[in-house]
Amino acid sequence: MPSRDSSQSASISVRHEPDRSRYSATVDGAVAVADYHRQGNVIAFTHTEVPRQIEGRGVASALARRALDDARAAGNQVIPACEFFAHYMREHPEYDDLRATKGAGEPH
Repeated sequence: MPSRDSSQSASISVRHEPDRSRYSATVDGAVAVADYHRQGNVIAFTHTEVPRQIEGRGVASALARRALDDARAAGNQVIPACEFFAHYMREHPEYDDLRATKGAGEPH
């Protein structure tokens, strides 16, 4: 079985749409999204959806990789609230340092 994080996902163009609080990728006319909520420097990824016709092509992995790379570059912390982001971060320990600590993003 091919890896879901194949090199094919590297060629998928992912867009950040901050006005819609999401990352998106269009493949063969179908739009996949990773939704998030931001509070301060903490981003909670709440939902990832990939249309059935483009499943298994690494689209969700491409969304997660871009979102997590952007979070790192901006100095943000992450809460993997959706099942896919939680799984992706377990499979990719290089993103462990992004996990929000308890109480992160809460007003002091």
